[in-house]
Amino acid sequence: MTFERASLLATVHGRVQGVFFRSFVHDRAQALGLTGYVKNLAGGRALEVCAEGEKEKLEDLINHLKIGPPRARVERVDIQWMEYSGRFIRFWVNY
Repeated sequence: MTFERASLLATVHGRVQGVFFRSFVHDRAQALGLTGYVKNLAGGRALEVCAEGEKEKLEDLINHLKIGPPRARVERVDIQWMEYSGRFIRFWVNY
């Protein structure tokens, strides 16, 4: 069985900083076996997630991004799909 691999760039908007969102994304991505990073964006109301792996697992991550941790309030998630690059070896929080 072969799995389609892909890469995505997601921007999560709303109350997503100061609510442990990066840790939430990191833990979920690692559990799914994805690679990439999560980081806060300037302005305090958005964060960026770049992730690679099996497309089905990336879609699972997107579903979690739309909800977030308990104190977060996600307004919207912008997704850009890209070709899998294999450039990451693990998933990390970019400070």
